[in-house]
Amino acid sequence: MKLSFATLIIAVLLTACNTNTQYQASLQQASLYTRTVHQLNTVVVGDNFPPMIAARNNVYAAIAAYEVIATDSLSGYTSLQGKLTGLTKLYTPATNSNNNVNLAAQLAYIKVGEALTFPEGSMVNYRDSMLYNLKQQGLTAKVLKASQLLADTVANQILAWAKKDNYLQTRSAERYNVKYQDGRWVPTPPMYAQGVEPYWCTIRPMVMDSAAQFKPLPPPPYNMADKQSIFYREVRAVKNTVDSLTAEQQHIANFWDDNPFKLNVIGHVMFATKKFSPPGHWMNITGIANLNNKATIAKAIYANAIVAIALYDAFISCWDEKYRSNYVRPETVINKTIGNNWQPYIQTPPFPEYTSGHAVISAAAAEVLTAIYGVSNKYTDDSEQPYGIASRSYSSYKQAAAEAAISRYYGGIHYRNSCITGTSMGEKLGVFIVSKLQVK
Repeated sequence: MKLSFATLIIAVLLTACNTNTQYQASLQQASLYTRTVHQLNTVVVGDNFPPMIAARNNVYAAIAAYEVIATDSLSGYTSLQGKLTGLTKLYTPATNSNNNVNLAAQLAYIKVGEALTFPEGSMVNYRDSMLYNLKQQGLTAKVLKASQLLADTVANQILAWAKKDNYLQTRSAERYNVKYQDGRWVPTPPMYAQGVEPYWCTIRPMVMDSAAQFKPLPPPPYNMADKQSIFYREVRAVKNTVDSLTAEQQHIANFWDDNPFKLNVIGHVMFATKKFSPPGHWMNITGIANLNNKATIAKAIYANAIVAIALYDAFISCWDEKYRSNYVRPETVINKTIGNNWQPYIQTPPFPEYTSGHAVISAAAAEVLTAIYGVSNKYTDDSEQPYGIASRSYSSYKQAAAEAAISRYYGGIHYRNSCITGTSMGEKLGVFIVSKLQVK
């Protein structure tokens, strides 16, 4: 659905004269919202936020937009107050006939998204461009003022709530202590970076009772001495698979790589390339789902919020296990015990192996999208085209999630068991969120 920016924003001001006009206007407003979400993700890419922080940036902005929409009794949606940990007693201004709730939702999203990223004013140009075009199409000062008041009132409360999620406290936590022992994770080439966000399990969950609610069974014990051990066979399987990848497997690995900061090394030259991280990819998929299913603006904002919540809790759950098991990456084991200078197909990220983060978050997101849009939902994902990677098509969101999981095995950065276990964790979390929030 390709519409010009000017065409999209006109829809925000449309006053419908019949039901069909209202519906068409709502579809266009949903397209504009998708554009706004994409803009925040572009800022996140530029800021080089790791995936779990990117999920945090997305979730608070998405909830702010949703809570604005929920103030409209005609939207069909109600507040998440009392359903999300610590989100209680939101105050909203008295009903104002000048309010444009759809515009206010956009403004609230932009304000919260900007506050959680950098530099200051990261979304200002986008917002100003949107408002300029709206004014050209007839947006009055009264409507803007009333809508901005609603947006600011909700956004400020969401930001105050966000400050209590323990994120700031983890910024000053002590450095992660790497232990160089067989079976334990150690930094990997080419960056040899320290473990990313080792205290993410202490971040306040949205829906989960605790970070360990979906704690998996421990991974197979390290054992390279016994060639019949589960661990040895897992390691060998990774090496053998990566050393004989088909073109299709390479495409899958590249498509779901989603490395927000890949360090390229060519001789003595090093440079980084950036792209969407896993949560950015799934937020883009949600945008595709909204457009393909002709979602109204209210439903699009709802879908984005619930998917963002699933992604956020999924990272907390996964990171709780990562730094509990501190499991070694295939690259480390293979180079130490089988042969030197072996490289995975994609770059190993800087944190422990078990379980696969992409598997967990993808399965959780897929459960939510399936609950909202149904089991059979064919779509083509063009999220990676800006990075020169061809699109892929899927028969369902769960098929996409399964492919995202196995992609990490093809990429050589995860054992197959970690992908399977991660998918199971994500599915359980997704089902829990769907039930707890009564997703529809």
